[in-house]
Amino acid sequence: MATQIYVNLPVKNLDRSVAFFTQLGFAFNPQFTDENATCMIVGEDIYVMLLVESFFKTFTHKPIADATQTTEVLLSLSRDSRSGVDDMVAKAVAAGATTPNRPQDLGFMYQHGFQDLDGHLWELVHMDANAMPPAN
Repeated sequence: MATQIYVNLPVKNLDRSVAFFTQLGFAFNPQFTDENATCMIVGEDIYVMLLVESFFKTFTHKPIADATQTTEVLLSLSRDSRSGVDDMVAKAVAAGATTPNRPQDLGFMYQHGFQDLDGHLWELVHMDANAMPPAN
């Protein structure tokens, strides 16, 4: 069995977060969805658990970071093309996200991102392996 990754993110309003990520094209696993949490399917063996803050607190004794004020993690997802990066950023902004940075074009890599409704930072990247500089 392949190793799966489950990223757990606290959210203030689960329904609002589900509506936001649905607009970006993500699906959810109903087997792992209730009033406290949902399992967002990012890719094969990659999932993001969106947990309401009170439920998230049951997994840790540490305080929950306010993602609008501090950075707890940068979530990076690859896209198949530059337009795939731009399309998802546009969908995120239309759904209420902000763009804290301008797009970056490094020739072999294009990236842009958004800050979701809870302040979590999402970086979207398209990399052209054929245009990568040679390794030293």
